[in-house]
Amino acid sequence: MRLRNIPGSREVITENRWCIQETQETKGTWHTIFGNDHPVRIEIGMGKGKFIMELARQNPQVNYVGIEKYSSVLLRGLQKMEEEPLENIRFIRMDAENICEMFGREETDRIYLNFSDPWPKDRHAKRRLTSRQFFHRYDQILKKSGVVEFKTDNVNLFDFSLEEVSKAGWHLNEFTRNLHQDQHMNQGNIMTEYEEKFSAMGHPIYKLIASR
Repeated sequence: MRLRNIPGSREVITENRWCIQETQETKGTWHTIFGNDHPVRIEIGMGKGKFIMELARQNPQVNYVGIEKYSSVLLRGLQKMEEEPLENIRFIRMDAENICEMFGREETDRIYLNFSDPWPKDRHAKRRLTSRQFFHRYDQILKKSGVVEFKTDNVNLFDFSLEEVSKAGWHLNEFTRNLHQDQHMNQGNIMTEYEEKFSAMGHPIYKLIASR
């Protein structure tokens, strides 16, 4: 269960130098924000930041933006950044539905979705980060050669996602139903906190990569 209510977390986020405020004018200016012309990649639902921070450590010539809805969860990532600053990361506390207000057309080249909320009720399907509605949003901000990478332990969400890729008019590049046993797709894999937990419980990890 994610911790969602830590007193003062929003104030800390507002004042933190690694945090971009949702009210800032960022659309089309990410290279200025980072001060370079390196590729920009996004993780939506970054949790405590383990995945995106390891990516940033391994790839200093890539800029990363972590998006997290809950202030208290994002605060955990900021605490890690205080211990080991990484200049190629910025964070935003926001709802993913507003992503097109923060990024310009073709401003990013990769989007990571890791262990997203499954929103199990059918009436909430459009809220799933792999719904056709969200793929439409990704289409606006991804470069033409950009990809979406999605990992989950939820088989129902994964099956739904496979169907939504084609219904959104996207192409399924590759997928696996057991990532850690797939020598090709598991190469260079960075595990999230949830991935470590679920795989230790014996759950298979599902992954897909999609493009236009």
